[in-house]
Amino acid sequence: MVHFRTDIAAVNESAVPNGENYAKELETDVLIVGAGFGGIYLMHKLRQLGLNCKIMEAGTNIGGIWHWNCYPGARVDSQIPVYEYSLPEVWKDWTWSCRYPGTDELRAYFEHVDKKLDIKKDCAFNTRVVGAHFDKPSGRWITKTEDGRTAKSKYLLLALGFAAKRHFPDWPGMESFEGELHHSSFWPNEGVDTKGKRVAVIGTGSTGVQIAQETSKDAASVLQFVRTPNLCLPMQQQAITVEEQERRKQGEYQKFFEYRLNTFAGFGYDYVEKNTLEDSPEEREKFYEKRFEAGGFEFWLANYKDLLFDNKANREAYNFWAKKTRARITDPAKREILAPLEPPHAFGTKRPSLEQNYYEMLDKPENKVIDVSNNPIEKIVPKGIVTSDGKLHECDVIALATGFDSVTGGMKNMGLKDVDGVELSEKWKAGTFSYLGMTLNGYPNCFFLYGAQGPTAFSNGPTCVEVQGDWIVDAIKKMRDEGITYCEATHEAEKQWREKVTELSDKTLFGQTKSWYMGDNIPGKFREQLSFPGGFPLYKQLTRNALDRGFEGFVTA
Repeated sequence: MVHFRTDIAAVNESAVPNGENYAKELETDVLIVGAGFGGIYLMHKLRQLGLNCKIMEAGTNIGGIWHWNCYPGARVDSQIPVYEYSLPEVWKDWTWSCRYPGTDELRAYFEHVDKKLDIKKDCAFNTRVVGAHFDKPSGRWITKTEDGRTAKSKYLLLALGFAAKRHFPDWPGMESFEGELHHSSFWPNEGVDTKGKRVAVIGTGSTGVQIAQETSKDAASVLQFVRTPNLCLPMQQQAITVEEQERRKQGEYQKFFEYRLNTFAGFGYDYVEKNTLEDSPEEREKFYEKRFEAGGFEFWLANYKDLLFDNKANREAYNFWAKKTRARITDPAKREILAPLEPPHAFGTKRPSLEQNYYEMLDKPENKVIDVSNNPIEKIVPKGIVTSDGKLHECDVIALATGFDSVTGGMKNMGLKDVDGVELSEKWKAGTFSYLGMTLNGYPNCFFLYGAQGPTAFSNGPTCVEVQGDWIVDAIKKMRDEGITYCEATHEAEKQWREKVTELSDKTLFGQTKSWYMGDNIPGKFREQLSFPGGFPLYKQLTRNALDRGFEGFVTA
């Protein structure tokens, strides 16, 4: 058996012991943890203020999730140019090959970003942070790495992304499997030979859908284990010419990047100002058809404005989705599992995946769809997977598309301590508290983005990163300009922000559904809305108010 990786540092070599980035005792103005979209953006903007910045990154290169994501079929689900930086110096001479790029192209994009912004020269790779606390006497953050190095910084910025901590089920026997078993985010860079093999895919999030769809091309068979079907939407992938992109850059790109900031989720489209039942059945059908034809998330995020607020409205959307999807599946048993007539949950309250031919691939006679909603996986044995009915499902490759301890998991598991020495994991055990989804009581001069109680899970990632990144940079500039050396959110402000997040969520259908949005995918995790569900315009207004009113909700000194 090929040993499967379970930990971000499990096979990392020690960091290179030379160069100032790897100093035993590093001193810097700003320490950023994470070299994905967020960490890179923060470094670029803070350098422009003249601050000395360093990034610590557990991986071996920049790119964040795209450094790790190399599983079969890995592809972004946000159409270009929304899934890239709005920085003209980056986009003006970069072009994509298609609407939804895959891993190789995204990695090439980050190399282009580095060429333009010169990020890597200030990065320490193979560097895993295992502890950080604020030292009051010196007014510095002291951050420790797994291999015993220390960094001291005035500001600590956390850019971990919302999928920093992998989730591994506790099934017995995983080490006994005689084939290859990998978590999707630890897929070997060199790939896994699936040609002529029996591939088992556990999980139906975007990753599980992509792996099943891609490996079906050459595998002997694919077994898709389904607890809850993914209500997938058609990607409508298309090639895009260089000429078309160059034409759009002449004025259109800048307007596009400005417009997305005024949409609910930071995409290039938004909900229409009309309720579902205001249209006749014929008008609705026409409207839904148009959204489906456009592809991507338009059926989700450019639908009627009451889609995520009203059960009757939501059911209309689901009925249309089911009709379109069921027509693509000829096997009646598979059809009932993958696109049942009765919705498994309100449409859009779990993130839909974008697919290209997922349903046709699983419909192939050699592939199997195994319903584990009432017949769960019990154990892994040398030859395959055993469900609770005692049946052995033989396979050669197992893909664990079991997701992440999303949104809060990364920050809770990196040894962060407040000014009183209490770990964040302890503080958040019975619920998440932050202020503005970017700051924490007890963590002065510490900011984070694309994490808890920000727009995170309900947003386009780069949009979120830029909105929050600009706020953090402006906050640090304001501190410098006004001679503020200490800035800490109050617990009262945290409580009010949590109440706002809960109040907004309670008006929606999200709470009705068990999902990672609510923390339901991790056994024992406190159930709550983990992201800000009020949309970008409201989020920008609330966060800017706090800054414009002189650090409202903060204690400063």
